[in-house]
Amino acid sequence: MKYTFEKMIKDVLEKSDIPLSASEIWKSACDLGMAEQVSSGGKTPWKTVEAKIYVDLKEHRESDSESEFVQMSSRPAKFGLRKKTYSSKQAAKQTAEKANDVSYNERDLHPLLAKFVFSDEHFKSYIKTIYHEKSTRRQKGMNKWLHPDIVGVHFPFGDFNDRTLGIIKSLNESAVKFYSFEMKKKIDFNNLRESFFQAVSNSSWANEGYLVAVKYSNESEFTDEMQRLNNSFGIGFIKLNVAHIEQSEILLPAKSKEKIDWETVDRLVEENDDFRDFILHVSQDISVSNIRGTYDKVLDDSEFETYMKQKHIYSSEE
Repeated sequence: MKYTFEKMIKDVLEKSDIPLSASEIWKSACDLGMAEQVSSGGKTPWKTVEAKIYVDLKEHRESDSESEFVQMSSRPAKFGLRKKTYSSKQAAKQTAEKANDVSYNERDLHPLLAKFVFSDEHFKSYIKTIYHEKSTRRQKGMNKWLHPDIVGVHFPFGDFNDRTLGIIKSLNESAVKFYSFEMKKKIDFNNLRESFFQAVSNSSWANEGYLVAVKYSNESEFTDEMQRLNNSFGIGFIKLNVAHIEQSEILLPAKSKEKIDWETVDRLVEENDDFRDFILHVSQDISVSNIRGTYDKVLDDSEFETYMKQKHIYSSEE
């Protein structure tokens, strides 16, 4: 008898004391050796898991009968078996997961982004961390979401020969490109909109703005919401691959703006010493067509491996 997705889902939930999301069901199926028994050639099998459950729920609802499955929550969507009882076990599990969350902080991820954007073909950029605590103290709320976590710059020196760079300069044009990055460890429905609009706010000055995280929810509703926000506001999404940083992905590209918002740049220069130094170094490097400014260090492979161990940064997929 063929082993189906439905049977696999039921077997996983039978063994679990708590409701699980579609991605958690698939991960458990892989860990238990069940996933290899079903036919799944797609790149997102957890979406197939979710679809199978929703179809089963819909078919039973239309026939006025009860499905074996039950949806326990919506954001994120968690599923269980109707015959099982879920109570304090779920809360205890979630508390334990929260306590055992990754110990590194968001700024510890900045060297990872520096290494990725330096080598990635789309960016080929240098970055600088902006320390918010260095900003001028203002009335509460005045500077909220003003400062990006990280700023980046792409210089055209390696893209064009000297004559082309000369004509670009003589026409008062520039092939320099600025980026703004908002860094998070994990993004799910709990912090998606706040994180996204934080990135919208503090990247308005740049050519491109991105929200960066190590982990994103795999729920189909979540990815649909990411796409909708990206279409509406143009902020891109980057997923850092901590196991293989060069394999990090631009999940959704940012919409590129041709013009820099110089009024916001001027305000940031006045408010923050790090941003002021960044603009000064970029200006100096442009004037000599050479990179001499001080930016976040790009670690070589040996330094990078040591750094990852020191900070206890590891891959932990949901």
